[in-house]
Amino acid sequence: MKIMKNISFLLVTVLLLASCTDDFEQTNTDPLSFAIPGISESELLQGQAFAQAQYTSLMGQDWRYQISENLFADIWCQYFTTTASGFDSDRYVQVGGWSDLAWNSFYQEAVPQIILVEDITEANENAVGNAMIKIWKVNAFHRITDYWGPIPYLEIGNTELEAIPYDSQEAIYRSFFVTLDEAVAQLESNLDKLSFSGSDRTYGGDPAKWLKFANSLRLRLAMRVKYVDRALAQSEAEKAVAAGVFLSNGDNAYVSVDEINRNPLETITDWGEFRMSATMESILEGYEDPRLPQYFAPAVDGDSDGDGSPYEGLLNGQTKVSLETSKNASHSDLATIYIDEALGGINPPIEVMTAAEVFFLRAEGALEGWAMGGTAEDLYAQGIATSMEQREVGDAISIAAYISSTNTPIAYEVGAAAVADIPVAFSSDPETQLEQIITQKWLALYPNGWEAWAELRRTGYPKQYARAQSENSDVAVDEIMRRMVYVSSQFDTNAESVEAAIAGPELNGADKNNTKLWWDKK
Repeated sequence: MKIMKNISFLLVTVLLLASCTDDFEQTNTDPLSFAIPGISESELLQGQAFAQAQYTSLMGQDWRYQISENLFADIWCQYFTTTASGFDSDRYVQVGGWSDLAWNSFYQEAVPQIILVEDITEANENAVGNAMIKIWKVNAFHRITDYWGPIPYLEIGNTELEAIPYDSQEAIYRSFFVTLDEAVAQLESNLDKLSFSGSDRTYGGDPAKWLKFANSLRLRLAMRVKYVDRALAQSEAEKAVAAGVFLSNGDNAYVSVDEINRNPLETITDWGEFRMSATMESILEGYEDPRLPQYFAPAVDGDSDGDGSPYEGLLNGQTKVSLETSKNASHSDLATIYIDEALGGINPPIEVMTAAEVFFLRAEGALEGWAMGGTAEDLYAQGIATSMEQREVGDAISIAAYISSTNTPIAYEVGAAAVADIPVAFSSDPETQLEQIITQKWLALYPNGWEAWAELRRTGYPKQYARAQSENSDVAVDEIMRRMVYVSSQFDTNAESVEAAIAGPELNGADKNNTKLWWDKK
């Protein structure tokens, strides 16, 4: 792991961050008091702050991404397997130093920028810019609450850091829908106005595109609460679809990158510390999925296990002893698109949400009998086709053949079992249909492990191989990590609040990795 201490930002935003993070207590008391000449009057400077909020809230810098997503969610959803012997997270250990850095990276870097832009756009009556940052705030904070559960949220910006209370995940999620309502109303009244057009890393300040993103994000959050509040989930999901969600890849939400603010995968792949998982190999190869070469590269050593394929996945949870012999050459690295530019990579934009995901969300809603604008089977097929089109693999005939295929996952190596037995072709059994929808969504979400891990916990799909080893007494090799435990810095600086959150009804005193979140009720 290569943790770097210097962050490269746009020149003006360097000044912004210097003011923001040196005194976070002041950030929470009065964001408009920053000593940045002209920030309250300059939409350009505000736009640059907004652009950095987009990037930093996704943990965009390489080492922040690695210690927040790649070594936790990406591994626990089994997109990847670690190949570094000292990386205990693949053996279900939440390494405290990493998660502490992840928490503080969000609250000390991204949150001040979000607060600043939200408050200034409100003060300046910039309705579109204010709606955009509200939507982004929901997108940013839902990721954090989906990691930890109760977190500081509702009082962010209103009190000092040392005293900031934690909110229940239920309260946070219910507030998300209210905030999206506010943002949608602002956008609908100002569709002819752009904001931050030269800075917005996602849609160039286009309110119509942000409106679709808000509706699609509402659909994701609605489905997240399906098993804990069915009525709320149905109401919000149907509202989202009726208002207009993503329908094609032209709607997809990404965060653009550049030579300074890079896609973190482009850097961390060069460190050689993770490879394709056995679960990924079993599913992709079994389905003869044309996305395989778009996701992973053939192993340097070729077909090292004798299964006839040069694409090789590694079972998660390898022991430290087994990893003393390097597994990198004998297992598949990421595909060329994600690797270092010097080695042929392209530094791609960071994926936030896609039309393929939205089709799968609608397919799941249709399974419940909700008004999703189509049948579960048709929406499932559209999700697959849209993902294939996004990855630019296959034509209409080959995609249709894939959708109707009876192929099933296969053993990742000779002598092993397949990870699951479901075909691609849509089943007649409702629970199998759900498994198919979530498995294909897992494939389409790649490499967004943050969202894939949340969906794994919510639904139990896709099925995974048991890990080779767990070093966590609370989570066995054939179980799922359910949440992150709270970080040490919070017990040092905000003990009363974090201890109240632990004692509250959602965690019931159990600050453990096997404690289910509020929405994890299937």
